Amino acid sequence: MTVYLCGVVLTCALDSCIGQNVTKCRSVRFVAKDTYAVFSNPHRGLGHHGYEGYQPCAVVTVSVAEKPPPVHPTEIRTSISPSSAVWLFTTSALANYATEAGITISKSVLESYIVSSNDSLELKLVRRATDVDDDSTTFRPEMTHQVFGESESIFGYRDLRIRLYYSAARLTTFLGLTYSEEPDNVTNMMAGKLQAGFHTNLDNFCLDLKKDINFRPPGELQHRFTTAGNENTITKQYEVYLCTSTTPEFRCFHERLQTFLLWFIDAASFIDIDDNNWRFFVMYEKYTQDGSTMYAVVGYMTVYQYYAYPKNIRPRISQMLVLPPYQRRGLGEKLLSTMYQHYINDNRVVDITVEDSSEQFQRVRDYLDAKNCLTLPSFQPALLHQGFTQSMAQEACSKLKLNKKQCRRVYEILRLRATEMSDEVAYRSYRLAVKQRLNVPYQKEQRDLEKLKRALKDKELLSLNSPQQRLECLEQDYKELEEQYQAVVRRLAFL
Repeated sequence: MTVYLCGVVLTCALDSCIGQNVTKCRSVRFVAKDTYAVFSNPHRGLGHHGYEGYQPCAVVTVSVAEKPPPVHPTEIRTSISPSSAVWLFTTSALANYATEAGITISKSVLESYIVSSNDSLELKLVRRATDVDDDSTTFRPEMTHQVFGESESIFGYRDLRIRLYYSAARLTTFLGLTYSEEPDNVTNMMAGKLQAGFHTNLDNFCLDLKKDINFRPPGELQHRFTTAGNENTITKQYEVYLCTSTTPEFRCFHERLQTFLLWFIDAASFIDIDDNNWRFFVMYEKYTQDGSTMYAVVGYMTVYQYYAYPKNIRPRISQMLVLPPYQRRGLGEKLLSTMYQHYINDNRVVDITVEDSSEQFQRVRDYLDAKNCLTLPSFQPALLHQGFTQSMAQEACSKLKLNKKQCRRVYEILRLRATEMSDEVAYRSYRLAVKQRLNVPYQKEQRDLEKLKRALKDKELLSLNSPQQRLECLEQDYKELEEQYQAVVRRLAFL
C-alpha cells in the first residue's frame, strides 16, 4: 500500500506482510491519533467506527531525501482506493507522521487547516429560491460526531462551508461544499448518511423547489391548531399527522427526515421502518405562498408500541425533535400533547413510557404532565401535603396514561408549587419527603453490602462511601432536582 503524506511517498506494510508483496496484503486504513494508529476495516463505516485493534504503526519505509523541504499540508494525497484513506484528526497526529518522514511543518500552519465540523455545516429549510442566499434562514447542528468522529473536526480545508439544504416540504436534499483550498473528500462521508439522489448542483435544487407546491403531508391528520400572533408576528397554523410503515409515500420521506437526528440527538440511530410497531407523529407549518397552500416540516416524534400482557400495548417514546427554526414556541409541548391524545382513549394502552429522556425533553414532559394533573381531583393542593398516595397513581394512569415513576415526579413538582417557601416547617417537610424517595436505592444498596461485608477485605471496605459522604451526595441530588422542578413551577405560573 502506498500513501502520499505531505507530498512524500510512504510505503506501509503490516508486520504480517514483511517480506511479501505489499499489494497482496489486505487493504487497511491508518487512523492516526496522537502517537498510535488504528487499523480498521474500511467497510465497517465512517470516522472512528469499526475499530479492529490498536498496535504500533507497523513497518513504515519512507522514500524521501534526507532533508526534504517544508511541505504545505494541503499537498496530502492518497493513491490507494477510495475505500482506504488516511485520516489525520489532530495536529499532533499529523506532526508525528511528518517527523517520522523527516518533514518540517509548523504547528500554526497545521492548525489553520483544521476546522470545526459544527461551525462548517450549514442547515436550511428552503421555502423559496431566495432563501438559499438568506443567511437568516441558516441554522447549525448541535453535534456532528456521528458523521465526522468524536473530535468533530475536519482536516485539509481553509474556509470550509458545507451546505446541507432541504426543501421545507418534501425535504428534497442538496449537499454542497465550498472552500479556498482543495480538500480531502468529505462529501463521501456525508453521502452515506443521506438518501440517494440528493442534489450537488444548487441550480437543480432550486428548480426542484417548485415540486413543493404539490406536497401534501402523508398520513392521518391528528391535530390542527394556531398560535396567536402579536404586533410583531402573524398568526401561524400547524398540523400534526400520524404515519405508520404502510402509509403511502412516507417511507422515502422518512429517509430524508431522519437525517436531522444526526445533528441534534446524541447516539441517534435510524429506525427499521419495516417494523409495524413504529408510529410517527410529524408536525408541519401550513402557510400560504404566492396564493398556494404550502407545508414546511417543523419536527417529529417516533413511538414504539411494545406488547403488554395479555392483549395490551405500552407505547414508548423513542425520539422527539423540533427543528431549531421552530424552537421556543411551545411546539414541542403541542407535539407531545397530540401523541398523548392519540393514546389516552385507547383501552389497550397500559401506560406511556420514555426511552432515555434528555433534559430538554424531560422539561417539556414535566410541564405538560403537571399541567394535566392539575385538573385531577387527587392532585388538588389540600391533598398534596398529605403525601403521595396510590389513588394519585391510579387516577393519573387511568386518565392520563402516566406511569407510576413519572406520576411521583409530577406529584413532587405540584407539591413544591403548593408549598410556601417562607414556611420553614412546610418546606422542610417537602424536602424530607423528596430525599426519602431519593434515598431508597441507597438503602437497598446498604442491605446488599451488609451481605457482602464478610467477603470484602479491609481495604475494599475503606473504599465504600461513608454515611457522611452519602448525605452530601443526597443533598446535591436534591438541589439539582429542585432546580429542575422550580423551572417547571415558574412556567406553570403563567397558566
